[in-house]
Amino acid sequence: MASSEVTRRAALLRTQIADYDYWYYVKDLPRVPDAEYDKLFRELQALEAQYPELLTSDSPTQRVGGKPLDMFQPVRHAIPMLSIRTETDISDQGAITFDARVRRELDLNENDPPIEYICELKFDGLAINLRYEQGRLVQAATRGDGETGEDVTQNVRTIHQIPLSLEGMCPNILEVRGEVYMARPDFERYNERQRELGLPTLVNPRNGAAGSIRQLDPALAARRPLKFFAYGLGEKVEGWDWRKTHKEVLKQLDAWGFPVNDECRVVQGAQGLVEFHRRIEAMRDRLPFDIDGVVYKVNSIALQERLGFVSREPRWAVAHKFPAEEQLTVVRDIEIQVGRTGKLTPVAKLEPVFVGGTTVSNATLHNEGEIRRKDVHIGDTVIVRRAGDVIPEVVGVLPERRPPDARAFEMPASCPVCGSHVVREEGEADARCTGGLFCAAQRKQAILHFAGRRMMDVEGLGDKLVEQLVDENIIRSLPDLYRLDVATLAALERMAEKSAQNIVAALEKSKQATLNRFLFALGIRHVGESTAKDLARHFGKLDAIMQASVEQLLQVPDVGPVVAQSIVDFFAEAHNREVVKQLRELGVHWDEHDGVSTQTLPLRGKTFVLTGTLASLSRDEAKSRLEALGAKVAGSVSKKTDYVVAGTEAGSKLDKALELNVPVWDEQQLLEQLKENEKP
Repeated sequence: MASSEVTRRAALLRTQIADYDYWYYVKDLPRVPDAEYDKLFRELQALEAQYPELLTSDSPTQRVGGKPLDMFQPVRHAIPMLSIRTETDISDQGAITFDARVRRELDLNENDPPIEYICELKFDGLAINLRYEQGRLVQAATRGDGETGEDVTQNVRTIHQIPLSLEGMCPNILEVRGEVYMARPDFERYNERQRELGLPTLVNPRNGAAGSIRQLDPALAARRPLKFFAYGLGEKVEGWDWRKTHKEVLKQLDAWGFPVNDECRVVQGAQGLVEFHRRIEAMRDRLPFDIDGVVYKVNSIALQERLGFVSREPRWAVAHKFPAEEQLTVVRDIEIQVGRTGKLTPVAKLEPVFVGGTTVSNATLHNEGEIRRKDVHIGDTVIVRRAGDVIPEVVGVLPERRPPDARAFEMPASCPVCGSHVVREEGEADARCTGGLFCAAQRKQAILHFAGRRMMDVEGLGDKLVEQLVDENIIRSLPDLYRLDVATLAALERMAEKSAQNIVAALEKSKQATLNRFLFALGIRHVGESTAKDLARHFGKLDAIMQASVEQLLQVPDVGPVVAQSIVDFFAEAHNREVVKQLRELGVHWDEHDGVSTQTLPLRGKTFVLTGTLASLSRDEAKSRLEALGAKVAGSVSKKTDYVVAGTEAGSKLDKALELNVPVWDEQQLLEQLKENEKP
């Protein structure tokens, strides 16, 4: 007889699990990780097994999932969509225990041959039943409570992997069961796009799949990147002898045009199960989709029928888990990490927790908008997710566990690394440090960009050397580049004196620059190569650009309000102006002029395309000279192209130009036009 304390605990567990079921299945908002839910579910199962009088008809252990939403039409499953037992012992013993149990149920002894199993992946998505009549898809339904699901046919039709009609001969009635899922790369791309737009993100791929299928608007479901794997049958197929092995079922599904995962294997006995579990766990992170374990099934359909079911689960199948990829922990603090491009990323400092096979103490919060949407406070109990090589992230909060002293997060106004102003441009989700050349967090990237081929073109100054110079504190800012000498470089590991001499010579050569290259090299946000050329042409002098107002900058072709404000903000920082001053004092120079209006340039408004090899000048030189005359040089031919310049071995661009009747110049014509238009 259960004590009053045990009775209260069972009642509490039923309430908690029912609440979590509601939020997950009905509202599409998971409140706790799977591992936490499973722990509570197993505790309730154990209490009901020990004290049968506690078992009630409405207990969550007596149902498979949540009830259908009223907004979808209910679908009664011809064959219930029952769940399978979960083996949470993630060691080899989990597989061995299952095999021993099956052999015991079949009255086999140690001298009998091993049982043949089929092993599959346990996909982390949403189970779906597809009904075909006369070879055409007529209905798709969710699992629901196992007996009754929801009609989601219109949404499922948007998944291109699911055939609308079947290939070859097929029975009049066929029910196919499988999993709708979202691949990791698709999930990451979708969330990144949502963050850029300031819109809500998906919690994880599994919830993304479930939430997408259960959208009222099929157009919204169509925009979500959903996929499908088939893994079994529902209603018994009339007129087709499929009662042999599960492997044959999968082969037939594949023949009908259903996607079947090719990692399934037929194995013999417990050792085969163990080896499959080990192999898949080793490759789990490399899979393009989430799994949380593998599934073992007795391969013989006849043996499956002999074994039958117990309670809500088949005796002939089991899901063997891997370490959970979501866990609960506490946010101890939120710190700011400054990236090499100046992006400020809030990082949750966590109470260490074992998740996804490793101990996690930091998790990204992406940006301030994400923190607000998820309502993350310092002190909160949160769901942390780590899947594969993806950076751990906080995906949700348990607000009911928020302590009274929890604190909201505020994005700092100044960069924690260099003290520069922090800005967030209109329409952007990310805050950024304006320190640029000065900020230590951006130092390596700033140097590599500055020395690039289309910028200052310092030959020999690559990633590894820059990393050495910065890590050993030899270079603290861009001007330090021009203070390097042969002795300092030659003293570095793996640096010969000849190489050191070459780099010093390349630095000296780079001092003779052009204004547009120098502007591009400074790494001003939104100022690319083309914009730098426009600025240099329009103003002619660096001081004029540094002193220009937003209104003056807007007079430059193709410079809009965002670019203009970015330039003003960059030169408003005293340390950026100091870097420019020191570079000039160290000998970096260029020719200047009084500025040229594009209105007077002879090739203004003309679009050119270069193709093939030019004998007397490089592609970059030709492009630069054309742009100096006001022309735009494009990468592809269209009806808007004015001229195509074709060198030797010109390819498809020349063909396209001839097709569209675009005038074609050879190299000699180009040189004549340049000579004519470049006259003073």
